[in-house]
Amino acid sequence: MSAAAAETISFDDFMKVDIRVGEVISAEPFPQARKPAFKLAIDFGPDIGVKKSSAQITVHYTPDQLVGRKVAAVVNFPPRQIGPFMSEVLTLGFPDAAGEVVLVGVDREVPVGGRLF
Repeated sequence: MSAAAAETISFDDFMKVDIRVGEVISAEPFPQARKPAFKLAIDFGPDIGVKKSSAQITVHYTPDQLVGRKVAAVVNFPPRQIGPFMSEVLTLGFPDAAGEVVLVGVDREVPVGGRLF
């Protein structure tokens, strides 16, 4: 499932999006969500702290598989109300061939809070 490339932006525009690596410290089902999702708590280190995220990642992951996993997230969007839950960051992933989310991760150990560049 591919989409056309987005419009060209400047490097300064890219730098406005603050993407950080964090570690999932808790994951639980979110039955009140319209689409199947988990409620995540993600630790981004001392500068940003622990933030909450609603993530529609139930096809490929279980809560036990998520705890301790490093994920990438946009940390500077405004919080978004999802049912009774306030999602503070956007956890990032790519669609697989069926359109289900596969999380973005890192292939080496990196400290939480690191910014994507």
